[in-house]
Amino acid sequence: MKLFIAVTHLLGSGHLSRALALGRAFASTGGAVVVASGGRPAPHLRADGVELIQLPPLASDGANFKRLLDAEGRPADEAYLAERRAALISGLAQTAPDVVITELFPFGRRSLAAEFEALLDAAAALPRRPLALASVRDILAAPSKPSRINETEARIARFYDGVLVHSDAALTPLEASWPVTPAIAAKLLYTGYVAPPPPKFEPEGEGAGEVIVAAGGGPVGERLFATAVAAARLTPERRWRMLVGGEGRAERWAAEAPANMRVERPRPDFRQMLGRAACFVGQCGYNTALDVLAAGLPAVFSPFEEAGETEQRLRAEALRRRVGYAVLSEAEMAPSALAAAVEAQIERGRPPRLAAAMDGASRSVDIVAELLRSRK
Repeated sequence: MKLFIAVTHLLGSGHLSRALALGRAFASTGGAVVVASGGRPAPHLRADGVELIQLPPLASDGANFKRLLDAEGRPADEAYLAERRAALISGLAQTAPDVVITELFPFGRRSLAAEFEALLDAAAALPRRPLALASVRDILAAPSKPSRINETEARIARFYDGVLVHSDAALTPLEASWPVTPAIAAKLLYTGYVAPPPPKFEPEGEGAGEVIVAAGGGPVGERLFATAVAAARLTPERRWRMLVGGEGRAERWAAEAPANMRVERPRPDFRQMLGRAACFVGQCGYNTALDVLAAGLPAVFSPFEEAGETEQRLRAEALRRRVGYAVLSEAEMAPSALAAAVEAQIERGRPPRLAAAMDGASRSVDIVAELLRSRK
């Protein structure tokens, strides 16, 4: 099986992380996998077993996903976007895949609709049309107007054979965040959550007994980091470690941190560190939430809510109800409140394991294989 995954992460690196996890699962069964990444490079993510094509990168202007910036931080012009489309279609032609997967589109990334539609049109024109699937996380940003629902439904009808929903339908069905019409419902394929296998947790090593603070691999989390630095000063007996993504940001925050806080860039052994930590503090993106659940440690979530974003808030509240994690909104993120929440979570102890389908990557492989067999 040959697989082509198109993904563009614009703020954090969660979409690329999930696409690579899917790619590794397909590659582990002998498949040839190409991931075309249109966001900024994320060297902390594993791409072993997967051929990674880096398109001319884009990033959003903070939480403004309509304003796209090129590799130099300037507004991306049409020539730059055309270069991306050409590279994407060239990669598709060279791969000649059996399956094409678009991450998030058509439920999101509407600012890149021309790019994704050019890819899907090119795929349909190949001598052997590949299976076309959309790939989405558990919770989506709700459409801002009814026309968005109609546009999404029309694109699914025109281009797609199915929609892989990387969630446990019993916990977070797609309709909890998106108005699922009957036409869309007919193409939904629930896979379970896409998470790497739990790492082997050793009690000793980096991160043991620490409060780990992180906000993904992108240039976000300034208020979270400022509050964590101040909270660490209030708890000199507690050891803190802060993982900060983005060029030069770790060095800047290291200069602000107290003696009981270590600041460094995101680490490839982040998940192993969580298994040894006393508590996690961070936002509530898809991959972060799954990593915390796999590690089974106490946590304080402060969901990303800029520009009206609701995805992380919905996920954090669901986990608060089911697992007992603490949730502090950005407005509630005062140093004393964070320090108190961390101590309360540590005092509460390790949370109960959440019964959920966590084998979404391997289940996706099985679903796609069955779809291909049915097609033949």
